[in-house]
Amino acid sequence: MSLLLLKSWLILLGGGLLSGILAGFLGIGGGTILVPLQKALGFTTIEAVATSSLAIVITATSGSIQNWRMGFISLKQVLYLGLPALFTAQLGVFLANIIPEFVLLICFGLLLLANIYLVQLRKRLKKANSKNIKQEVKVTHSQIRYPENSQSEITQIEAINSQTISSEARRSKGVKLKTNPAVARLITGGLAGTLAGLFGIGGGVIMVPLQMLLLEETIKIAIQNSLGVIVITAISASIGHGMSGNILFSQGLILGFGGLLGAQISTRFLPKFSDKVISIYFRILLVSLSIYMFWQALEVYKYQQIKDTFI
Repeated sequence: MSLLLLKSWLILLGGGLLSGILAGFLGIGGGTILVPLQKALGFTTIEAVATSSLAIVITATSGSIQNWRMGFISLKQVLYLGLPALFTAQLGVFLANIIPEFVLLICFGLLLLANIYLVQLRKRLKKANSKNIKQEVKVTHSQIRYPENSQSEITQIEAINSQTISSEARRSKGVKLKTNPAVARLITGGLAGTLAGLFGIGGGVIMVPLQMLLLEETIKIAIQNSLGVIVITAISASIGHGMSGNILFSQGLILGFGGLLGAQISTRFLPKFSDKVISIYFRILLVSLSIYMFWQALEVYKYQQIKDTFI
C-alpha cells in the first residue's frame, strides 16, 4: 500500500469520524460533511455524492437497529415515508447524472446554507412542541389515579406516565391535522428521497421539520422515523449510483466505519457542550463548506470553459 493511499484513507476515516460526531450532537446527516471532504481529496462531484450515499447506509442502519431494539421506531410510519422516497431517490440519481457538475456544486452549496435555517427551524419547533405537550398533559396531583395500596414513588411516576401517554393518544385522535396525512408523507418522503439521490445526504434535516410541521409529530418521534427512512433512501440511492458506476466502494466503507465510531464518541465520551456553542460552530462550519463548494463550482466552470475552447 502506497503512503499516499494510506494518507487518503486516514483522511477519509477522520472525515467519517467528524461526520459521525456532528450527527450525534446535531442530528444531521453525514453527507453535508462527506461530500465536501471527498471533493477536497479530488473526487468528482458525482463520485462524492454516490460514495456518501453508501457511507450513510452503514451509519443510518446502525442507528435504526439500535432504535428498533429499544422499541423506539415505528416500522409502519417509516414505510409510509420511505415508499415515496424509494422511487424519488432514483429521480435524484438521474438528475445528478445529467446536471452539469458546476451547477450541482452550486446547488449543494445552497443546500448547506439552507441547513442553517432548517436546523434553527427544528429547534424552534422543538421548543414550541414541548410547550404544547406540557400544556396538554398537565394534570394536578388530585387528578392522577394511583394504584390502590401503593405509595411508592416509582409506582406513582408510572401512573403519571400512563395518563400522560393516554392524554397524548386522545389528543392525536381528537385533533385533525392541517394537512392530509397521506399527502404530507408523500411530500416529506418524496423530497427526502430526491435530495438523497441528488446530493448524497441522508435528508433528516429536511424530514424532521416537515414531519413536525405537516404531521405534527414530536421532535423525538420525527428524528427516529427519519433515521429509519434514511436507510431506505440511502440504499435506493446507492443502488442507482452503483448501477451507474459512480460509487467508490472502498472509500465508502471507510467513511461509513468512521461515521459509526464518531457517533459512539459523540454520544458516550465527549462532554456535553451547550446548544449555543454547538450552534455557533455548526453555522461557521456550514458557511465555510458552502463557500468552498461555490469556489469548487467556479473552478469546474473555468476548467470546462477552457476545455470547450480547445475542443
